[in-house]
Amino acid sequence: MSAGQVTELLLAWRGGDEAALGRLTPLVHDELMRMARRCLRGERAGHSLPPTALVHEAYLRLVETQRMSWRNRAHFLAMAARVMRRVLVEVARARRRQKRGGGAVQVALTEDLRATNRTEDLAALDEALDVLAAVDPRRSQVVELRFFGGLSVEETAAVLSVSADTVMRDWKLARAWLRRELKRTEGS
Repeated sequence: MSAGQVTELLLAWRGGDEAALGRLTPLVHDELMRMARRCLRGERAGHSLPPTALVHEAYLRLVETQRMSWRNRAHFLAMAARVMRRVLVEVARARRRQKRGGGAVQVALTEDLRATNRTEDLAALDEALDVLAAVDPRRSQVVELRFFGGLSVEETAAVLSVSADTVMRDWKLARAWLRRELKRTEGS
């Protein structure tokens, strides 16, 4: 997909060209599917939300935000990552409410922030990210873009208008902070 072509269509759609949305959809579909598969990696087998359903739900929510001031392809993908995170967290919270006791599940993170427990609790990660966002919004955005969105260091840097070195520094510090926060909250 051409980043310039996607950006043009996003800007046209924002300007009221409804046909631009129809031309945009096939251009971003594969990228959104890749993001959904990445988000669902590590989920338990038979997860109630397959990648296609996650893409459809995220896409419907993104379409509802047509008044969004889309800047470019990277900005669109960043918002898609945020929406997918919210959808997955809603599913995780609903699943947790259905369990007796509704107890939180421990989340152990590997070096690349992959949960080692197949039954990871996205709600716990989401809550930790919300705390991080209050302390350091940019680092929270870096995690959201890289972990949930699957954006590269360079794409994340473009979305946040910072250098790739800054993204890597934020990524490392945010991972360490999240590990500490999740460990702290598991004991409470």
